[in-house]
Amino acid sequence: MKYNSLGRTDISVSEICLGTMTWGSQNSEADAHAQMNYAVAKGVNFFDTAELYPTTPVSPETQGWTEDYIGSWFEKTGKRREIVLATKVSGRGRDYLRGGEGADARNIRLALEASLKRLKTDFVDLYQVHWPNRGHFHFRQNWSYNPFNQDRDKAVANMLDILETLGALVKEGKIRAIGLSNETTWGIQKYLTLSEQKGLPRVASVQNEYNLLYRHFDLDLAELSHHEDVGLLAYSPLAGGILTGKYVDGGRPKGSRASINPDIGGRLQPLQEPATKAYLALAARYGLDPAVMALAFCRSRPFMTSVIIGATSMEQLEIDLGAAELKLSDEVLAEIAKVHRQYPLTL
Repeated sequence: MKYNSLGRTDISVSEICLGTMTWGSQNSEADAHAQMNYAVAKGVNFFDTAELYPTTPVSPETQGWTEDYIGSWFEKTGKRREIVLATKVSGRGRDYLRGGEGADARNIRLALEASLKRLKTDFVDLYQVHWPNRGHFHFRQNWSYNPFNQDRDKAVANMLDILETLGALVKEGKIRAIGLSNETTWGIQKYLTLSEQKGLPRVASVQNEYNLLYRHFDLDLAELSHHEDVGLLAYSPLAGGILTGKYVDGGRPKGSRASINPDIGGRLQPLQEPATKAYLALAARYGLDPAVMALAFCRSRPFMTSVIIGATSMEQLEIDLGAAELKLSDEVLAEIAKVHRQYPLTL
């Protein structure tokens, strides 16, 4: 396992991060503990969660269970100090989370205190805003994205409120570093500018979707990442499992994400199938597991800080962690580039 610096902080994180969003819906507490034990034994030191989790489905009845499971593992193993722990405060829109008000001074403090209690710790290493209050193009909203109805002054005031609150929490020792998620280039840069102007904590990372079928980050976000040292924490690196090939030709394996969420958050639609089949054929030609190839590709990107994997079985986890040992050849990368040129945007 290799490790990367988290932005300009002194925090070092494994190239593969253990994602947790199925714990509490598709995975039991015992499953979660087994996954954490195995991942740590393989060199993973980075766990990512959120107050919203579990998902598939998102539910007010199960909200917070994922953090509970991590907290019970910390209590059982005593390994809190060995783990870089990331969690998130939700943006606007979930009514059962403090009335759906989103991230602001009051709600950040309430959310963090609740997360700390569930996680059985007195600090988190990376605290992230799960999605911006003002709106964004993530979660398949790119097809109807319209930033022109945003109130510019209100958006910036909210960002400053968030930064000032997070800065105070850093001083209180409850947060070590701050991050964003499902953010835009303008949003990240505005946070950075406000931090510089006001002497507030600097954004260390952004957690956005990235995979062979969805490569928006390759463009202006990559430029920002390079110049500002804001690395990507890639979620859905297997496109919700699509890139494993299990859903081709209408497949819906029992217990899979698509058996619960039929379109996997808008990802599972006809346009992705030709591209998916092309990547599966490419992996087969070179004798590669398609999931391992997809994850290794993500690891190869120069802006990548860590790739967030998620598994509902130990078999899946073992396969995914195998990507830490694979470096794709120049020939395979060139073939991936050809497929991408043919299918540039499929999700």
